[in-house]
Amino acid sequence: MAARTETFDLGSLKLTSGEGAHADLTVPLDSLRFAEQTYRDPADQVEARLDVSRTTGNGYSMRLRFDVELEGPCMRCLSSAGAHVEVDAREVDQPATGDEDLRSPYVEDGHVDLRSWARDALALALPVQIVCKQDCLGLCAICGQNLNEDPGHEHEPEPDPRWAKLSELKLD
Repeated sequence: MAARTETFDLGSLKLTSGEGAHADLTVPLDSLRFAEQTYRDPADQVEARLDVSRTTGNGYSMRLRFDVELEGPCMRCLSSAGAHVEVDAREVDQPATGDEDLRSPYVEDGHVDLRSWARDALALALPVQIVCKQDCLGLCAICGQNLNEDPGHEHEPEPDPRWAKLSELKLD
């Protein structure tokens, strides 16, 4: 297990132009707020692989990869749910070009902010919904009962107010 690190010194790799290297790191991982719910990895850290290539002009091309098991509430029924997320993120930092589009927001003074990059990369890799099971029925829109526990649960439909006057008719 690698040492837990929030930042990584790119200069410590001592790469020359065209060279590449990798580092296996343990990166702290903050919990995420997604759709007004909190999701987190129970370990609060992930084993990540950082691949770094030195480009011309004192720049870097980087790739961060890790897998995470998130836990939190199901987005349909609020029961416990989990999601396995594979993250594969890339960044480029080319400070010599002067082009802001080629500057990574995670690199400052030759140090990569792994904690922020991992959090943002995870947020982008999240599935659209985190559910307890693919066929989760969710909650009843009227009473809030978990429909997975009682799939036959039904309510008497409210009468359509546009037909209210017809109920006043007396037919003999």
